[in-house]
Amino acid sequence: MRSFMFLVTGLVVMGLAFWAYRENYRTQEVTREIRSLHLEIAEARGALSILNAEWAYLNRPDRLRELAELNFDSLGLLPLTGAHYVRVDQVAWPAPVTLLDQVEAPVETMGVLLDASAGGDSQ
Repeated sequence: MRSFMFLVTGLVVMGLAFWAYRENYRTQEVTREIRSLHLEIAEARGALSILNAEWAYLNRPDRLRELAELNFDSLGLLPLTGAHYVRVDQVAWPAPVTLLDQVEAPVETMGVLLDASAGGDSQ
């Protein structure tokens, strides 16, 4: 009986060692994946900052004004000045539309109405 217990204990220890070995390698693999993802994120952030800088460079007001002047014949763009703005009280707002304004005349949608007193016959 004693040798059986030693055998079972040895098998349990070997099983736990095998499990710990596998978990160790799984953990190392996941750690490598996390490192590579962090590197990809850093590269994407770098690329994004470069794209933001390019966007800011291409959207400079003096460059856009120059492009508008060069392409005035085909686009008809004018420079934006303070004269293009108005006060809020000068805006012509549309009148609010109510539900009653939308209903003009009733529309028959079901066809001929049935007379309930005639037993379901049409009029």
